[in-house]
Amino acid sequence: MLISFVIPCYRSEKSLPKVVETIENTVKNRPGFSSEIILVNDCSPDDTWGTIRALTEKYDNVVGIDLAKNSGQQCAILAGLRYSRGELVAVSDDDGQTPIETVFEFYDKMQEGNYDVVCARYVSRGKRSLFRRLGSKANDTLVKICLEKPDNINTSVYFLAKRFVVDEMIRYNNAYPHMEGLLLRSTHNIGNVDLVQREREEGSSGYNFKKLFGLWVDGMTTFSIKPLRLATLLGSLLALLGFVIVIVLIIEKIVRNDIALGWTSLIATNILIGGLILLVLGMIGEYIGRIYLSLNQEPQYIIRTVIDKTEGPAK
Repeated sequence: MLISFVIPCYRSEKSLPKVVETIENTVKNRPGFSSEIILVNDCSPDDTWGTIRALTEKYDNVVGIDLAKNSGQQCAILAGLRYSRGELVAVSDDDGQTPIETVFEFYDKMQEGNYDVVCARYVSRGKRSLFRRLGSKANDTLVKICLEKPDNINTSVYFLAKRFVVDEMIRYNNAYPHMEGLLLRSTHNIGNVDLVQREREEGSSGYNFKKLFGLWVDGMTTFSIKPLRLATLLGSLLALLGFVIVIVLIIEKIVRNDIALGWTSLIATNILIGGLILLVLGMIGEYIGRIYLSLNQEPQYIIRTVIDKTEGPAK
């Protein structure tokens, strides 16, 4: 059975060789399995592409894909998925933090529970900044609310999926893909394996606030209209509150003629209503902008070079 390993790469020139070697040794020790390793360089500013070229020369089963510009982790993963040919496809990271040697624990779990996808559930993520911990918590909450993820499953970027799930995921051609959304759109038959994430040996995370915020927005808007419904609910509640306040003020003015209505309440109300209007307009604008980019066929990624000693892409 062929397992495809898809790894998006960014600032990983030093860590990639060890990751590939770990995959090779893991698959070699499991009879009846072979592997292909698809490394997608997301226009990394270091010599990651040079490392990938060297790995394609060393291993016949390594495929190198070089993107022309930085498209983000989600798009890089999709580029690799479209080149995968395995009956099973594993997606992992490039920095060695993910214990990729546990892939056959995922396979055994898949066979045991007849799952379509098995994802990592990290019981420990080592030393991470408060910002990253809060970011991960916010992303999990948004996925649960907006994508209606069941409470009994966990999704992550390290997963093993069956071929039909991957084939469904790569049908998505619009801009702003979101891996967890694509998985949950394809199936809810998802199992989990508990893992401990390693400490990062080289470099630092490529996710800053801007990229994390973009990931949150993608999770909210790509496969859900709940933010718009929430905006409608907030607008309705505020309109109701405003109506009640107006009635109260009218009654109070009738009962007490000596009351002089001040500017404070008026300005505060205007600021509150104005802020909500801008929030709702911004949310609507985000959806309209994504529709515009989809109609203009904004590419998810652009491939500059592919190094493939095998038969070429499956799709």
